[in-house]
Amino acid sequence: ARPPAAPAGSRAALALVTLLSFASRFHRLPEPPHVCWDETHFGKMGSYYINRTFFFDVHPPLGKMLIGLAGYLSGYDGTFPFQKPGDRYEQHNYMGMRGVRRYRLVSSFLALLCFSPCALSLSSLEKYTGCITLSQYILLDPILMFFLMGAVLSMVKCNACADRPFSASWWFWLSLTGVNLAGAMGVKFVGLFVVLLVGLNTIYDLWDLLGNLSLSLVMFGKHLLARVLCLILLPLALYTAVFAVHFTVLNKSGPGDGFFSSAFQSQLIGNNLHNVSIPEHLAYGSVITMKNLRMAGGYLHSHWHLYPEGVGARQQQVTAYLHKDLNNLWIIKKPDSDADLSDPSSPVEFVRHGDIIRLEHKETSRNLHSHQHEAPLTRKHFQVTGYGINGTGDSNDFWRIEVVGRKPGKLIKVLRSQVRLTHVATGCILGSSGKTLPKWGWEQVEVTCTPYLKDTPNSLWNFEDHINPKLPNISLDVLKPSFAEILLESHMVMIRGNSGLKPKDNEVTSKPWHWPINYQGLRFSGVNETDYRVYLLGNPVVWWLNLFTIGLYLLTAISTAVALKRGVQLSSELKELSRVVLRGGGQIALGWLLHYLPFFMMGRVLYFHHYFPAMLFSSMLTGITWDTLLKFFAGFLSPSTAARRVYGGGILALVLLIMYSFYLFHPLSYGMIGPMASDPSSPMAGLRWMDSWEF
Repeated sequence: ARPPAAPAGSRAALALVTLLSFASRFHRLPEPPHVCWDETHFGKMGSYYINRTFFFDVHPPLGKMLIGLAGYLSGYDGTFPFQKPGDRYEQHNYMGMRGVRRYRLVSSFLALLCFSPCALSLSSLEKYTGCITLSQYILLDPILMFFLMGAVLSMVKCNACADRPFSASWWFWLSLTGVNLAGAMGVKFVGLFVVLLVGLNTIYDLWDLLGNLSLSLVMFGKHLLARVLCLILLPLALYTAVFAVHFTVLNKSGPGDGFFSSAFQSQLIGNNLHNVSIPEHLAYGSVITMKNLRMAGGYLHSHWHLYPEGVGARQQQVTAYLHKDLNNLWIIKKPDSDADLSDPSSPVEFVRHGDIIRLEHKETSRNLHSHQHEAPLTRKHFQVTGYGINGTGDSNDFWRIEVVGRKPGKLIKVLRSQVRLTHVATGCILGSSGKTLPKWGWEQVEVTCTPYLKDTPNSLWNFEDHINPKLPNISLDVLKPSFAEILLESHMVMIRGNSGLKPKDNEVTSKPWHWPINYQGLRFSGVNETDYRVYLLGNPVVWWLNLFTIGLYLLTAISTAVALKRGVQLSSELKELSRVVLRGGGQIALGWLLHYLPFFMMGRVLYFHHYFPAMLFSSMLTGITWDTLLKFFAGFLSPSTAARRVYGGGILALVLLIMYSFYLFHPLSYGMIGPMASDPSSPMAGLRWMDSWEF
């Protein structure tokens, strides 16, 4: 059934909360006038869109595209470097990229319109402090929460139209649900959690329809097809379109090139592979570069520097390097031949699958070498070095080249063939571990020889640059990947990048159990008394009220379910309240679980702000629970004026408590200058309720 019309007082409260939401999020918009926390990443990516420069990020592109669009429309020219937190914006126009996200948080309380305006007002106020901090800066989280809550709102509004299926409003809300699902997924992969929530709701609805014997199977089929169209095909089409725009706009070579395949790089203007012609098949005497196929695996690289004492044999370092460099060049030679293969009169001999070869480093004339000394970082892997003088070394310089999925004797194609190099003497396979070497290794990537014979991206390579004047060239246009291949590759790179995220030195990370109890915040800006300090922390009154209310809701829901099961006679008002508790509150509680529990299973680095989507659901659950309980207790009072006073007084008390707590902690969101909270003279000293709070 449709939700009942809200009383005039409730609508006034809703209007007031909406006004306060806008005012609080535009307050002190320009402060601080320097780069804060992850603005260094997402502001820079907005600049890349304006300059059409290709980059890599572990998240889908929609959020960054909107940041770039906001900057472009507000007059930002994309020239600010966003090098590190604390850099001042000076004359650059950053207001558009910060300001565009204020309206997005308005949606974070819209979903409760379907339940109760008073519950809405309560839960909306609960999102202050932490949400304001997030919405102040150039970040993805506010955009994600906009689409996330938009999907929940659309889903609930579509449910409210269940008595009018296939009406214009029903189609509108169903389609809008799909649009918001695509938006949530297009900003961050955690948008999958709201997709799962909507999916479970859809399965529940379809199962309920299937049990309706007055509904024909033909009509049920129409319901099923409508949901497939709006909740599967439409989001997939929009999500794919986002990537199509992303790859169309970012058509210039940039810092993200090295993360992608050589075939992909050949499409980027300014890349050394763009619009060039190179020999197609590998031959002895060719000068080549080898690129590891793991995400950020880098190019096979060497330099004059030696491994330090105590790190394997003191021979020349071999690493993987993410950037183009002359030290990435190698010459393919036969194992025991010193013939001058660059002589134009010498015949061309192609390298074939199964051949034993020697790779000589062009700049230093040392051979790619391995032995049974342990690798610098990876235990049980062998060290890889550069060895020999002017190409003369020993039998540990020999490698067998093999192409994945090819038969012995087949030619090896540049860019397209995926090859592994097996060390003849030890049987290990050349690979990139992905681990960063210490400063003695110039913080490049470790290369090892692994005795574990598995075809993984770490142990597979392709040949990128290929120079051999004796061979005919082909245009790299024949290697142009299809859009489907680019889309698949980009997702593989993003997934590997996400799972491989590790904390930086001295970076504050957190664990999922920290989040609901508000154990530790996150420093956005400033560390000293003279700095402009911003600290991301949830309003502790709200956070702990939410935590208490989750337990209270479980008790209420269980009691309600038991009463209904036992056949307790309820009035129409109590039946409506029980429906709100079990169906409405159940959906929101499920949303909280889906957006919180998966983080316990993630191996990547985690931060406090990852909890905020789940916090939206816990705040809404708090609003629903207290609104329902106050109505329940007020229902036992008569006359109705007394009931309204009890209900209104309870809501007012909670609202005033939340507003006062926001007043106390608002400096965390808007910035502080002066003594640290650990100093008794600081105005924030009495508010440092936990030692783990670092403001």
